[in-house]
Amino acid sequence: MFTNASVLTMDPKAPRATAVAVSGDRVTAVGTDAEIEALAGPETRRIDAKGRTLLPGFVESHVHLFMGGYNETVIRADRVSGMEALRAAVTDYAHAHPDHSLLLGQGADYAIIAPDQPLDRHLLDALCPDRPLAIMAYDFHTAWANTAALTAAGLLQGRDLPRGNAVVTGPDGKATGELQEKLAILPVLELRNVGGRESLGMSGIEPPVPPTEKDRLEDRETLKVGLRHAARHGITSMHNMDGNRYMLEVLREIEEEGELISRLRVPFHLTPEMDLSELDRASAMTRDFTSDTLCSGVVKIFLDGVIASGTAAMIDPYTNRPGHRGDMLFTREDFIAAAVEIDRRGMQIAIHAIGDAAVRLALDGYEAAAKANAPRDRRHRVEHIEMLHPDDLARFAELGVVASMQPPHAPVREDETTVGIGPDRARYAYAWRDIAETGATLAFSSDWPIVPISPLAGIQAAMTRRNWVEGLPDQRLDLHAVLAAYTRNGAYVGYSEGMTGTLRTGMKADLALLSGDIEKTAADRIGEMEVDLTLFDGRITHQR
Repeated sequence: MFTNASVLTMDPKAPRATAVAVSGDRVTAVGTDAEIEALAGPETRRIDAKGRTLLPGFVESHVHLFMGGYNETVIRADRVSGMEALRAAVTDYAHAHPDHSLLLGQGADYAIIAPDQPLDRHLLDALCPDRPLAIMAYDFHTAWANTAALTAAGLLQGRDLPRGNAVVTGPDGKATGELQEKLAILPVLELRNVGGRESLGMSGIEPPVPPTEKDRLEDRETLKVGLRHAARHGITSMHNMDGNRYMLEVLREIEEEGELISRLRVPFHLTPEMDLSELDRASAMTRDFTSDTLCSGVVKIFLDGVIASGTAAMIDPYTNRPGHRGDMLFTREDFIAAAVEIDRRGMQIAIHAIGDAAVRLALDGYEAAAKANAPRDRRHRVEHIEMLHPDDLARFAELGVVASMQPPHAPVREDETTVGIGPDRARYAYAWRDIAETGATLAFSSDWPIVPISPLAGIQAAMTRRNWVEGLPDQRLDLHAVLAAYTRNGAYVGYSEGMTGTLRTGMKADLALLSGDIEKTAADRIGEMEVDLTLFDGRITHQR
């Protein structure tokens, strides 16, 4: 039992309490200290919260668990800035891993060297001329490779790729080193002799060679690193945003070991190259994985790229690139057909859509699916929504579509990721408060490992949002609206609101005890708070 707590139940019917009792994997009572103390037995474990906030375990509604765990083992480009710091990181990693066929870094800012000095193969050659080296941007949509890597991958002379993917070439016809989007990056990633399976879910493919038991053990350990990292941040449910059957099988092995310490939804990833018959695989994943802690039932689709590289699909041209609107990864006809078919099969759809043109097409697809198929509880979702046309603002609520957004992504400088939007369109960039005020369901998350996974950092970002252009509307939300987006709403979008997301009698015992009283903590200090204890399914999975 937890007593002497500031309990935020996230249940609108009974929002506050001071004590919670747990038996087995369930919440058995929520009430006053006296009411809960009366239930104690000789074996009861008492936890005095000393006024700290106790609330439902956080729901991470958009995460890349496998990649996040693997990210802990590569060059941490997110921790360096400038040529010399990057040189030191690459050199240290190369010395520590003499047998790696590809030196891989992750997390680089687009201005890692300098705002006016983009990475290219020549800069990377100066760091590492004799071994293949690739540095991934923090958003996974761009990578930069040295000459050795480009040569080994067969990309040095460029390559024709489907629209939205590009091996960028210079005036000499040779690759500059910049690789935009998945199909340009994969040939370099395939040079690896360690790992590699963690990113297959981004392409919706299975391992081309059956993994050995050693491979599966390696992958179980990588996933456990990610699970423990999430538990340290009070997370008890995650919606993964890439996946395949192999990932589900490895997670089931962890589940059978009793070490799956979060509820996980894993999608099938449909790509433009796939025939719709591939959705049979998604239906099979939905049928075969149905436990309280591990399920599928969702299909992920990328419609565009990101603003920083100019690959997000815009209705009007980028202001810094005349005539350029970015590319849609699907044709309109193919996407609408896919949305209708997935919906017909009864699965949820999650669409990566960052530019306002991609967001509009996502909503068009959901509208077409609703018209073509029988009524049902759909809860389809759009991921990111970094740009939104005002004509589409009300459509989320009208169509019952969930807005899945990431507060830490919103920039605080115009030159950060919004170059090309321009001040006129900035009014509808990262407009989460506008969306919420229409009555649409808003779910918050991190997109880890693109940014740190901490929900507390995300709560602070959502409450203290600063505008990067003068005169923009206030998109900040109050504490309880933000907490709902990280708990109750996340459970709703995962169809688990009857199991978690609120603290009520009979609910699963998924709880997070914070290091202080969040309601008495200044909004700009919430990110400094800690999670003192995480309870998942009635088990302590983290204790600070």
